Amino acid sequence: MVRPFRASFKVAAVFACGVLALISPSAFPENAPSNDGSATPITFGQAVAPLYGPWKFQVGDSPVDPETNEPMWAKSGFDDSQWETVNLKPQAGIADPFTLDPRYVQGWTTKGHPGYWGYAWYRIRLPDPFAPGERLAVLTYGWVDDGYQLSENGELLGSWGRFRGPEKPPVVYFTQPAMFVLPQSAASGNLGPNPVTQTLAFRVWMGPIKLSHHPFAGGLHYAPLFGEAGAIAAQAHLEWMELIRNHVSSPLAGSLFLLLAILAATLILFDRSDRVYLWVAGALLLIGMNEVFFSVAVWTQSESFRTFFFQLQVIGFPLMFGAWGMVWWVWFKLRRPHWVPTAIAALTLLNMVSELLGEDLLYDMIPHPVGVIFHGASLAIRLLLLAIIVFIVSKGIREQGWEGWLVLPAVVPLAFAQFQSELISLHWHGTFSAYGIVFFYSELANLLLSAVVALLLLRRLLLSIRRQRQMALDVKQAQEMQQLILPDAMTTLPGLSIESDYRPALEVGGDFFQILPHKSDGSLLIVAGDVTGKGLKAGMLVALLVGAIRTAAQFDPDPMTVLGALNLRLCRRGHANATCLALAIAQDGVVKLVNAGHIAPYLNGEQLAMEGALPLGVMEGAEFSVMHFHLKDGDKLVLMSDGIAEATDADGHLFGFERVHELLRTAKSAGEVATAAQSFGQEDDISIISVTRTPAIEPVLA
Repeated sequence: MVRPFRASFKVAAVFACGVLALISPSAFPENAPSNDGSATPITFGQAVAPLYGPWKFQVGDSPVDPETNEPMWAKSGFDDSQWETVNLKPQAGIADPFTLDPRYVQGWTTKGHPGYWGYAWYRIRLPDPFAPGERLAVLTYGWVDDGYQLSENGELLGSWGRFRGPEKPPVVYFTQPAMFVLPQSAASGNLGPNPVTQTLAFRVWMGPIKLSHHPFAGGLHYAPLFGEAGAIAAQAHLEWMELIRNHVSSPLAGSLFLLLAILAATLILFDRSDRVYLWVAGALLLIGMNEVFFSVAVWTQSESFRTFFFQLQVIGFPLMFGAWGMVWWVWFKLRRPHWVPTAIAALTLLNMVSELLGEDLLYDMIPHPVGVIFHGASLAIRLLLLAIIVFIVSKGIREQGWEGWLVLPAVVPLAFAQFQSELISLHWHGTFSAYGIVFFYSELANLLLSAVVALLLLRRLLLSIRRQRQMALDVKQAQEMQQLILPDAMTTLPGLSIESDYRPALEVGGDFFQILPHKSDGSLLIVAGDVTGKGLKAGMLVALLVGAIRTAAQFDPDPMTVLGALNLRLCRRGHANATCLALAIAQDGVVKLVNAGHIAPYLNGEQLAMEGALPLGVMEGAEFSVMHFHLKDGDKLVLMSDGIAEATDADGHLFGFERVHELLRTAKSAGEVATAAQSFGQEDDISIISVTRTPAIEPVLA
């Protein structure tokens, strides 16, 4: 336990020395004679001190020494007396617009170079305050717009970003704490009458992307720290911890948004007809991905500055804005005006293009003045999208009353988050800090938006569940009603034995049949059919047809008359079709069969050869195929729906008519046929009726 305690004590001592160095009069530039270009005296000990300056500053890039091929402005002997003088000491009332760090200073755009982007140089001369053998180091942290190279006495120490030569712009990243150790030979002592000095030179490059986002952009925003290498390493660790703590809210918020997106997507399982769950999930997914991208960009070097802004500004924000517009369009179930979804899609696409050009992401191909024009176009497009969203919500309020007002609290933070860049450009801080954690107001707006949407989704889900329960009750009642209108599975009439089986694919089926004996002449009318579709809608049409069959049979049980009445009824309804056949069996076994597109019956295992005909409901006055034949004693007539032949197994193979033919030769009952098809793989309603001619003569049932 001794060694960790000593290590902790050493770090604390280094930190205390640093504090003493910061409050030492010799550490502040205003107490040092430095405007004449001489070295700035600093007293260290085992500590660090910020290099407030004065720094010599010059926009543009250095000429290259033809002999050494090195930039001349990095050399210690270069005369920078004619350069501008800048100070990196913080001023009261000015803080980092994102982290609110008071050590922040404004960039060159506020110091006489508005709108400038490109290369610029900072130079400072320092005495060598250490004895031989000690190591010096420099620490950069906070914001540097956007990348830099650091040289000491003309020797390149390192860089932040990938500098690819004068012809290509550097690849830059979000600034992270970076420590640069000075060469050992530089710490040669400061013991003679003429102090040894060293020159630090920053070659800074900023792209035009920052100009449209930050009103104070340009160069160094934090004074680099200079001191003994061990103390600098300890301070670098602290700055890294500070960076992690500052932005820890982003991955947490991103995880929350992604979790909410998954939750919203799963709600579709409760109500597959409501697409709003998928739209909400998509919008939340985009918000979560933006937070994740920001975390990756600010903590790693996996994404360049340009790549991040492409993901955020060109893809993330426009798609998110358009997605929320569609959320409210689908939420209120609006249908008119029909051009609204098209307008949202078109404006979203235009917003992406304008952001691509207006954010200067293609600055090496498109001039900055052109980007300024497209940046203004992006603002106009976003205002149009906001106007459409306001129109959608206002229309929803008019149509749904107070329920529409519940959406309003979600629209306000959405608009706030989409225009935060413009608010920052108006010198409005886009963040606030709590316990050292930086919160973007856009994050809070998105959290508020998500919270409101979550409550609205919960309410919508409860209403959906209530509707589903009511629908399930309606389906159950329809199922019970359908069972009531179906004949008994076994029916015995004089000279006939009738067996039937009905197995709907869903709770309510679309197959129907009626077995109607005629009391006066002892004949039997059988009508069997299959309406288009399945489910409750098909079941309601079945109930209509069954009523029409019974009504028509009361006046005239002739099969042709019955099918004609059904056809007329369906034609007048429109968009309702059904295949159907009707047959009348007289007491002597004479059969009249009329078919309207239904599967022909099987007589003693062989399918009857009938001409084709149109289904019911296609056209008025349609002609149906007619057949007459005689049922002898022992003959078996089987009527079935296409659900038997169209049964499909897991490999996609059909049950088929060949299997039906073989099964009818061996099956002993109609239920056996239905079970075989259902076990094979039921896809549609299954119904089958078996009529057997018996020699016994029984009295007609009352």
